[in-house]
Amino acid sequence: MFDAPSNNASGIPALRYDPERDLAWLLVRPWIWIPRIFEIITSLSILTIRMLLQGSSNNEKVHQSLARNLLETLTNLGPCFIKVGQALSTRPDLVRRDWLEELTNLQDNLPPFEHHKALKTIQEELGAPAKQIFEEFPDHPIASASLGQVYKARLQADYWVAVKIQRPNLPFILRRDLVIIKLLGIVTSPILPLNLGFSLSEIIDEFGKTLFEEIDYELEASNAERFSNLFSKNPTIYVPRVERLVSSRKVLTTSWVEGTKLKDSQELRAIGLDPSALIKTAVISGIQQLLEFGYFHADPHPGNIFALEGKTSDLGHMAYIDFGMMDSISNEDRVTLTKAIVHLINSDFNLLAKAFQKLGFLSAEESLDVISPVLKEVLGEALDEEVANFNFKAITDKFSELMFDYPFRVPARFALIIRAVVSQEGLALKLDPNFKIIAVAYPYVARRLLSGETKEMLDILLDVIFDKKGGIRLDRIENLLDVLTNDSSASDSTLLPVAGAGLKLLLSPDGSMLRRNLLMTMIKDERLNTSDIKGLLKLLRSKFKTKEIAEDLIRYLNPLAA
Repeated sequence: MFDAPSNNASGIPALRYDPERDLAWLLVRPWIWIPRIFEIITSLSILTIRMLLQGSSNNEKVHQSLARNLLETLTNLGPCFIKVGQALSTRPDLVRRDWLEELTNLQDNLPPFEHHKALKTIQEELGAPAKQIFEEFPDHPIASASLGQVYKARLQADYWVAVKIQRPNLPFILRRDLVIIKLLGIVTSPILPLNLGFSLSEIIDEFGKTLFEEIDYELEASNAERFSNLFSKNPTIYVPRVERLVSSRKVLTTSWVEGTKLKDSQELRAIGLDPSALIKTAVISGIQQLLEFGYFHADPHPGNIFALEGKTSDLGHMAYIDFGMMDSISNEDRVTLTKAIVHLINSDFNLLAKAFQKLGFLSAEESLDVISPVLKEVLGEALDEEVANFNFKAITDKFSELMFDYPFRVPARFALIIRAVVSQEGLALKLDPNFKIIAVAYPYVARRLLSGETKEMLDILLDVIFDKKGGIRLDRIENLLDVLTNDSSASDSTLLPVAGAGLKLLLSPDGSMLRRNLLMTMIKDERLNTSDIKGLLKLLRSKFKTKEIAEDLIRYLNPLAA
């Protein structure tokens, strides 16, 4: 093998994007930014004019040509613009399907950089030539993306690895283009029909920050290991292993993933995989990242998620790769988001408005008396039709309308969260145009809530079940149970564990407050009153079969019981 260099990038300060410093750096170098800004404006202007003239054509060949032109323009302009195209490639609801097919090439099918430069980077970063480090190293990359290219190499024996090598001179290219894009954004934002709730320069700064995090492969290695630990007990999610001895800031080596990209449902079916099961796994794992772990993959496009063989219950198996763009959500925001979904389930728009206020979508001084009716009108109308038909795109469209007339804003810290959810839904829509993310999110949250599996879930459950006077809110419990029983993918085998977990919670030490509150509902005005309990039992009997619940409870209390 070889000895890893002792001066590996550990002593170098972390790469970072600094808008003010980088602006000052570029402005004093007009020989760099003047020709580049001319190139960008010229390329985008030609593309825009052509789209305006030919975009309404019904000729398929015209649109194929436009799509190729769009792809070539973004590719020629470089990594920053390619990233924008990648984001568009996951939105079949925003971009024509024939254009999407071209844009997906931006994910990992870009022109590679010279092979000798890749070999030079390996030697400089790892302290030895590739032929000494790997038992077999190819002459060509297997994939090439915006920030690097990937080789399939044999590390030792039959162990194959993916070796990702960063494109040359990348920090310089990113700094230069981010400053120029921000300047163009500041100049053009007053004439653009945008009402985002925060300035365009904030979006570009956040974009720049995440791009510089992406090109730090040591940070990505740590991200991958953290993500792997979160899903270590989940058989449906695979995360490749990082080989630290043959990785550095510009070279990342991980175990090879043999799978199929989540981009074509017919291709998946042809090899015996179930697209619906894979979609459900992708969406549930995305919700887990956001609402349970508070740490999420912010770039879940089809090039970063692979379908694997196998199935667990109604869930397919899949692998995540590329952990350069990750983000965290605070525990407080995570709990508030969960509460917001519960308030949406219960159509409690006053509490939903308070949740938006707490998250920063509304100012603390704003009167909820004005906002609550607006939320009810906009969101309630769609929910009353059918929850399953209410997707995230519908929500963002509604809020885009609200932002023009009401003081809604999107906090900058939610930029990557929104990107991740939108990308996740876009991926699902590509495989199944009828897929609705809310139809999966609702039952998932309801199951977690009714099981009271964490202290925070138990606290929310208590707020849902009991009113301020200690009475049982039967209508809210019924709403949660309806979400479960109306879940098209649910069955008795999936609903009964929820009932069993709820009963187990009731009898456990953690359920002491729940038991206390239930007892208190039986004593009103110093007299015994069992009407609430009778109503609850009647509701449960209508939703679950008593005999099966009892058998399930026995299994929880005594796993050896048949």
